[in-house]
Amino acid sequence: MKVLLRVLLVSVVIAGAMVVGSSNAFQKRFALPAPPTKAEIEKGRYLVEEVARCPECHTPRQPDGKLDSAAWLQGAPIWIRPVAPIQNWADNAPALAGLPGLTEDQVERVLEDGTKPNGEPLRPPMCVYHLSPPDARVIAAYLKSLPEKGTGEVR
Repeated sequence: MKVLLRVLLVSVVIAGAMVVGSSNAFQKRFALPAPPTKAEIEKGRYLVEEVARCPECHTPRQPDGKLDSAAWLQGAPIWIRPVAPIQNWADNAPALAGLPGLTEDQVERVLEDGTKPNGEPLRPPMCVYHLSPPDARVIAAYLKSLPEKGTGEVR
């Protein structure tokens, strides 16, 4: 009987350790990421401004054609036109600064698989990037750090 009780006790201890270990793994896997660091926001800025060149379409232009830095990434009419008509061509690029009306998760999904929050594909001339989750996350962090249209406040 003592042997049976010892085996039972050891089994309970091992099972408890497995539950604690698996719950820690679960928490680590699904834990919310920490707030973005300055380095992550800077990487997002680099990807947005230097690699993808998002301001070219998402920032309005001044009369001389230069980007209007006072309205950085706050949405603009699309100034490029296809040579031949393309169905579903977008006339306006939406505001990105501050992520108005979007969550960071929704923006990450757009950047990772090219679908809008409502499940529709992006409209041309927007490219589908298929970014990695870490790159999509730093881009969302950078965009979230910018002032929304008309607020002038950096978050």
